[in-house]
Amino acid sequence: MASPNHLARQFKVNEPNKVWVTDITYIRTYEGWLYLAVVLDLFSRQVIGWSMKPRMSSDLAIDAMLMAVWRRKPKQEVMIHSDQGSQFSSSDWQSFLKANNVVSSMSRRGNCHDNAVAESFFQLLKRERIRRKIYGTREEARSDIFDYIEMFYNPKEGLKYPPIFEALAA
Repeated sequence: MASPNHLARQFKVNEPNKVWVTDITYIRTYEGWLYLAVVLDLFSRQVIGWSMKPRMSSDLAIDAMLMAVWRRKPKQEVMIHSDQGSQFSSSDWQSFLKANNVVSSMSRRGNCHDNAVAESFFQLLKRERIRRKIYGTREEARSDIFDYIEMFYNPKEGLKYPPIFEALAA
């Protein structure tokens, strides 16, 4: 079920952990697609959560949100803005948000400008790192994208990722 567009393109936020945005993109490998879900804090534009899987499922999106919630431990309600993809309208996604004091906001159908910050991050990733590249394996892609997000895109004093995600970095 779609949520109202509470964000309404108000991309300037005065403090962290008020509004996050999320989206999913795909990365080409010779083994097949690797899907990347990210969560960005609109205040800092930092990637605060991410997940990569060979299938685009609600678990992909939930794992990225789990990392964001684990890293930030917000004390107040947070808004998460997404498109209307099935991963973000699933009952599992909605249950996760409710259990973690997160309110859903969704772009209008077919309007990528409503989630411009997430789309802009993916454009930057593809322009600065991927550049029409086809990775040999999903693991090669995963490692390169991890490096881009945690070592290049996020500031050096960026957040540590939780031990449960260490396997993604290996």
